[in-house]
Amino acid sequence: MAATCEERWCVVTGGRGFAARHLVQMLIRSETFSVRIADLGPAIDLEPAETNGVLGQALHHGRAEYVSVDLRNKDQVLKAFQGAEVVFHVAAPNSSINNYELHRSVNVDGTKNVIDACVEQKVKRLVYTSSPSVVFDGIHGIFNGDESLPYPTQHNDHYSATKAEGEALVIKSNGVNGLLTCCIRPSGIFGPGDKLFVPSLVAAARAGKSKFIIGDGNNVHDFTYVENVAHAHICADRALSAEGTVAEKAAGQAYFITNMEPIKFWEFVSLILEGLGYERPRIKIPAFVMMPIAHVVEWTYKLLGPYGMKVPQLTPSRIRLLSCSRSFNCSKAQDRIGYIPIVTLQEGLKRTIDSYPDLRAEHQPKREGPSKASVYLGSGRVADTLLWRDKKQTFTALIVLVAIYFNFIASGFTIITALSKLLLGISILLFIHGYLPRKVLGYSIEKLSPSHFQLSEEKSQRVASSVASSWNSAVSVLKYLAKGNDGILFVKVAVFLLALSFLGAVSLQSLFVLGLPLAFLAFYIYEMKEQEIDSMFLDVLSWGSKLKSDLVTKIQRSKKIECILVSQVCLS
Repeated sequence: MAATCEERWCVVTGGRGFAARHLVQMLIRSETFSVRIADLGPAIDLEPAETNGVLGQALHHGRAEYVSVDLRNKDQVLKAFQGAEVVFHVAAPNSSINNYELHRSVNVDGTKNVIDACVEQKVKRLVYTSSPSVVFDGIHGIFNGDESLPYPTQHNDHYSATKAEGEALVIKSNGVNGLLTCCIRPSGIFGPGDKLFVPSLVAAARAGKSKFIIGDGNNVHDFTYVENVAHAHICADRALSAEGTVAEKAAGQAYFITNMEPIKFWEFVSLILEGLGYERPRIKIPAFVMMPIAHVVEWTYKLLGPYGMKVPQLTPSRIRLLSCSRSFNCSKAQDRIGYIPIVTLQEGLKRTIDSYPDLRAEHQPKREGPSKASVYLGSGRVADTLLWRDKKQTFTALIVLVAIYFNFIASGFTIITALSKLLLGISILLFIHGYLPRKVLGYSIEKLSPSHFQLSEEKSQRVASSVASSWNSAVSVLKYLAKGNDGILFVKVAVFLLALSFLGAVSLQSLFVLGLPLAFLAFYIYEMKEQEIDSMFLDVLSWGSKLKSDLVTKIQRSKKIECILVSQVCLS
C-alpha cells in the first residue's frame, strides 16, 4: 500500500458517507491527490451512476482505492494511512442514534487512533469534520454565532458531546511531530445522495405528519449544500499546505461552514416538500407541548428497546433542534482558509429536489411499509403484542398484567409490601427450580447459572451514564433558572411540573384500570381507522390554531382601542 515517489495520496475516512462521497469526487476531479477511501464495509459497492462516473474510472485506473477500516482498530488505521500526505477525517456514526457507547467509541476513541496514526505515519495534515452542535446546549438559540462560543457544560445529545471531545483532541494535536490540523463545522448539510434528511421528510409527508411545525416556526437555521462542504475541506487543506503565515493562521483552529444564507428552518423544509409535490407544514405545535411527550417516548424506548422497539424519531434532542435558532458566522473561514460557497442555496435546493424523482408525490404508493400505529410502537414485539398480531403473545401479556393487578395492585398493598411479596414468590420458584433434578419424567430442566443474575460492567456503566446524564440535564436547567433571566424556560419547567403533579395524583390502581384496556384497544383501533382519526385530529388542531389567532387579534385590537382612548383623554 506504500505510495510511490510520484504519487500523492490522501485518505478520506467514512468515505462512503453522504458528505464524504462528494468530497471524494471533488478530490478526484482536482487531480491533486490519489484518493484512498476508508470505510467499514468489507468492499466498495458502487451505485450505477458511480460505476460509470469519475469514481469508477479512478478506481479502474488506480487513482483511487478502497480499504476496509474500523477506526476503533488502530492497526487497521495505521495501515490505511501509510504513505498519505493528508487525512480528511469525516467518519462518524448516525447522529440520530443517541447511543453514548457507540458515539464515544468512534468520535473519541476512533479519533485518538486517527491522530496517533497520523503522527506515527508522518502524515502532514489532518482535517477533521466536526459539527456546529459542539457549541449548542439544546436550550438557548444561537444567532450569527462565531468560533469564540465555548463548549457548553451540557450538550444536546451524546453525538454533540463526543464530537466536541474529538474536535478538542484534533486541535490539541496540532504541531505534534509536524502534524498540522484544523476542524470544519458544516451546518445542516443537504444535497443529492442524502439518505437521511430528505427521505425522512418525505416519509413524514406520506404518513401525514409533515403538516406540523414544532415551535413558532420563526427559528432561523444555516444550511450548507454538500458540495460547499466538500469545497471547505479542500480549502482547509490548501491553507494548511501553504507556506508562512497562511498555514500558521489556519492551523489549530475550528471553522463554521454554511451557505452564508440563513433561512427559517421550516421555510427550508417547506421549499423541499413543495418542490417534491407535498403540502407545506402549516399547523404550529408549541415545543413545550411536545417536550413531555418526547420525554415519555424516550423513557419508553429505554425500557422497551431491548425487547424490539426501534429508535424513535420523537426525542427531546430532536424537538430542541427543530425549534431553536442556529445561525453561524463564516468570517473566520473566509479570512483564514479562503472559504466562499461555490453553490447558492437556491441552486442547491433545485439540484437536491431534482435528484429525488422517485420521492415525488405523484409516485407515492398507497401504503408503504408498516402502519403508523406499528411505527409508533417500534415495529417489534411490542407492536405485535398491542396490535394483536401475535394473539398467543398478546393473551400471555394480558394474563401476566391481570395477575400483577390482582396480586399487587387491587389488593391495596403498599409498594414495599408488593415488592416483598413479589421477591418471596420469585425466591420460592427459584428454590423449587434449583431443588428439582436435571431430568423429571423424561423432560430436561435447564439450570440457571449465576451469570443470569449478574449485571455486566458494560450494562452498569450504561445505566450509570444514563442516570448521570439525566441528573446533569436537570442541574443545567436549574442553573439557568437560578439566573432569573429566562422566563420561557421557567414557564416550560412550571408546565412540566404541573403535568407531573397531575399524573402523580392519579392512583396506581386507577392508572392500571384505565391504561391496560386503553393500551390494548387504542392502538388496534387507530390502525383500523388511521385516516379518519388523523383527519379528525387535524381538524381539531386547525380549529385550535384559528381560535388562538382570533384571540391574539382581539387582544391586539383591544389594546389599540385602549391606547386611542388614553391619547384622546390626554389631549382633552
